[in-house]
Amino acid sequence: MLKLGFVSAILPEKTFEQVIDFAAAEQFSCVEIMCWPKGKAERRYAGVSHIDVGTLDDEMVQHIRTYQKEKKVFVSGLGYYPNPMDPDDKKAATAMAHIRAVVDGAEKLGIPVVNTFIGRNPSLNINDNLKMFAERFPEIVAYASKKGVKIGIENCPMFFTNDEWPGGKNLAISPAVWERMFDLVPDPNFGLNYDPSHLVWMQMDPVQPIYDFRDRLHHIHLKDVKVYPEKLNRVGILANPLEYHSPKIPGLGDVPWGRFFAALTDVGYRGPCCIEVEDKAYEKSEEDIRMAILTSRNYLRQFIPGS
Repeated sequence: MLKLGFVSAILPEKTFEQVIDFAAAEQFSCVEIMCWPKGKAERRYAGVSHIDVGTLDDEMVQHIRTYQKEKKVFVSGLGYYPNPMDPDDKKAATAMAHIRAVVDGAEKLGIPVVNTFIGRNPSLNINDNLKMFAERFPEIVAYASKKGVKIGIENCPMFFTNDEWPGGKNLAISPAVWERMFDLVPDPNFGLNYDPSHLVWMQMDPVQPIYDFRDRLHHIHLKDVKVYPEKLNRVGILANPLEYHSPKIPGLGDVPWGRFFAALTDVGYRGPCCIEVEDKAYEKSEEDIRMAILTSRNYLRQFIPGS
């Protein structure tokens, strides 16, 4: 059955144990654990590291495995969302190297999927970015596949702020691009960490791709989004997207959750579904963040009863 969890990025100051304790106390089945390298974050929700894959020794591996069993909460995936096709070759190489390190960590911990981005050079068009993708990403997928680890690409365009203009920093934005990605890298271990909210603000159907890419659904993010028609009518779709939409917690936006979960069950998806909180209305305090996670949980329980 579907397993309800959340993405640990919203609890940046907590330890791994505190995140799992919270999940257990609030009856979540799983957590997607962030594994950024230590250091300063360049954007919101980045830089969070609840498992430092660079220091994973046998003792820590055993501790993490045991803690999950004791608390009856499992790690659904390891998350790290950089730009492996950054126009700065040094930054791109650093991102690629750490993706491999996260894959190593997933293998050691017995975690089935690493969630990430394929990245993008914002100044290049889709075709030129796909050429770069074809040069860089097959090696990462092959590396993960040999270790029995799946790669789940989140479909976020990473176009929110002016420094991400004009093309955003993640190429995997649409079904048309996914088809070409999977043609170039047909390995079944290469798939999607599917988030319906991004399709909604781009004026696309967030449900049909579930049917079309049923065999590539490795992980699910549950985030909502509110599109403000009066703002969109004023600035148009070529504006910075945050000028006409806002990420929301599930149930407070425009994602058709009934149709969404009907599609997931239709195609036989039985994996983790993790709440991703990026709603600025719930960021003023620790209590706000807790309320965001639990309000999301309560809304989604109509589709994913406690397990």
